[in-house]
Amino acid sequence: MPKVSVIGAGRVGATTAQLIAIKGLADVVLVNRTVGTAQGIALDISQSLPVERANVTVKGTGDYADIAGSDIVVITAGAQRKEGMSRDDLLKVNAQIVGGIAKEIKSKAPSSKVIVVSNPLDAMVYITKKITGFDKRSVIGMAGALDSSRFSSFIAAELKASVNEISSTVLGSHGDSMVPLPRFTTVSKKPITELISPERLNQLVERTRNAGAEIIKLEESSAFYAPASCVVSMVESILKDEKEVIPCSVYAQGEYGINGVYIGLPTQLGWAGAEKIVGLELSQKELKMLSDSAAKIKAMMDQIDKMQL
Repeated sequence: MPKVSVIGAGRVGATTAQLIAIKGLADVVLVNRTVGTAQGIALDISQSLPVERANVTVKGTGDYADIAGSDIVVITAGAQRKEGMSRDDLLKVNAQIVGGIAKEIKSKAPSSKVIVVSNPLDAMVYITKKITGFDKRSVIGMAGALDSSRFSSFIAAELKASVNEISSTVLGSHGDSMVPLPRFTTVSKKPITELISPERLNQLVERTRNAGAEIIKLEESSAFYAPASCVVSMVESILKDEKEVIPCSVYAQGEYGINGVYIGLPTQLGWAGAEKIVGLELSQKELKMLSDSAAKIKAMMDQIDKMQL
């Protein structure tokens, strides 16, 4: 049975652990600095597994030694974004948290693939890669999957269409400079640009960019159901070697004219991790938006390089 460790037993981490377990994808280790919290959640999930017919184990712990032998480690720990905060506001706080976790992963689970969920996402993936020294294919950020899912949900509601018929693509930074691509978004294989007016489509694009903030304003807490579902889709593609193409934050080395930056690009996920960045024929306008997004991420990476981690 594969093994997946989830670092952080907040709502994203707990839901991620639950979904991995009930899908029977892997044995799960849930790590949290408050040990009782992780143990209690693990016990609760374990007691649901007979109903789900999922023959896996779930363990809660505060000891990083328990992540040894993990095939995948998911990092969800970190301060949450609150109303009025941008993802960038979290940079200094979460850089220290994620940096410390990356050191533990390097020491305890050196053969694992790492999926980062903590915000600001692209910067946290960079920190993880920098500290672990892992191969670029083994350190991935969950971003585009969530942004694309949000875009799809808004389109489904707008057209009263089945979500199963919608395929959408959102690239770039997991933040205000994300790049939704209506030209590569379809409903029943028909381009969305033929089904929704440009004005309304622009409104849906803007809503996608601000989707996280919208939830925070309504709930006074950040999202967790959709992020957990999206990270589990990535876990599943890797563990089952499905080669599914999912937008992820990956290290670009010349792809789309971007070099030396972690940014959301369409990526084939398999057992080796981020196995291939898939090329799309983008327009000059789309490439410019992606380049601008990369520049903002690079500015955060430069800040990180000046930090003591």
